[in-house]
Amino acid sequence: MGKTAKRTILTLAALLPRWLVPPTVLHADDAPKKSLPLSGEVFLVKGRTAFVIPPEAKPAIRPIPWVWYAPTLPNLPGDAEKWMFHRFTRAGIATAGIDVGESYGSPPGRALYTAFYEVLTTSRDFAPKPVMLGRSRGGLMTLSWAVENADKVAGFAGIFPVCNVASYPGVAKASGAYGLRAEELATRLADHNPIDRLAALA
Repeated sequence: MGKTAKRTILTLAALLPRWLVPPTVLHADDAPKKSLPLSGEVFLVKGRTAFVIPPEAKPAIRPIPWVWYAPTLPNLPGDAEKWMFHRFTRAGIATAGIDVGESYGSPPGRALYTAFYEVLTTSRDFAPKPVMLGRSRGGLMTLSWAVENADKVAGFAGIFPVCNVASYPGVAKASGAYGLRAEELATRLADHNPIDRLAALA
């Protein structure tokens, strides 16, 4: 597709009502590539790779119930999650996630989570309250968003989830993702750390 044609498509997209415009207008050759444990869709939200694995059959329940999985990274979710995702799809539940990198629950990662949530709940008929599923460091990502959006969460499930930035990856390693020096993050850790803010989900 030529540059002129691409500009024309993007111009027309800008004129459409917001709810008619997909998350990102992409030529097929530009679409993100990601291997999933089960058949699903891969797309972009705010320039980040996201995925949806739909229920096996046409959902009997609307809006569509879903599990929000983390971490979503270039090689995750992987085959180790296949058995679990298969049970979700057979039960009429979708699975979805977005790659926010090694954000460790930082504000930029949480902002991307909010953008992803808005796309799924406003454009794809997904339920307004997903169940958050955090595996290992995915606990930092899911819980950091959940404690600030408790009214948008149906529940949380964890598979040895990390809940404390100080224990993993450690304040020094996480500080870059937060845009802070290690000593700055240490003094402000309670403002971000899931383990210090879980009361919001009680």
